[in-house]
Amino acid sequence: MRQGILSLVSGTLFGAGLAVSGMIDPARVRAFLDVAGAWDPTLAFVMAGAILPMAIAWLIVRRRSTPIIAEQFHTPATSPIDARLIGGAALFGIGWGLVGLCPGPAIATLAIQPAPALLFIAAMALGAAIHRFALTPRRSA
Repeated sequence: MRQGILSLVSGTLFGAGLAVSGMIDPARVRAFLDVAGAWDPTLAFVMAGAILPMAIAWLIVRRRSTPIIAEQFHTPATSPIDARLIGGAALFGIGWGLVGLCPGPAIATLAIQPAPALLFIAAMALGAAIHRFALTPRRSA
């Protein structure tokens, strides 16, 4: 229960930060990607502003043996850079550039512009389902 509440608070804080910084506006994100035209550096400042708090958080986490509200840390395994990773990153970047949204801002946008956000989230869910059921190798039982 405590973990669920903290997750909800953290997600709400993240979404509010995206809204306050204007990062849920697809036009602003596309303007950041338009380096040859009317470039808007706002996204770079938002990302740079996140580095210091995240660095402090990692310093704190590295000194702890267990998380505050869980029994163990769940960190992803390190994997090599391969064609699937590069292809997935390219597909993500192309989608981000065309639409101006990525998963976090899309969910935050649900509160302000539900129709476009729902369309994006539905497409994202379809892509995840295709990956899971068609592209992920099956493990034999």
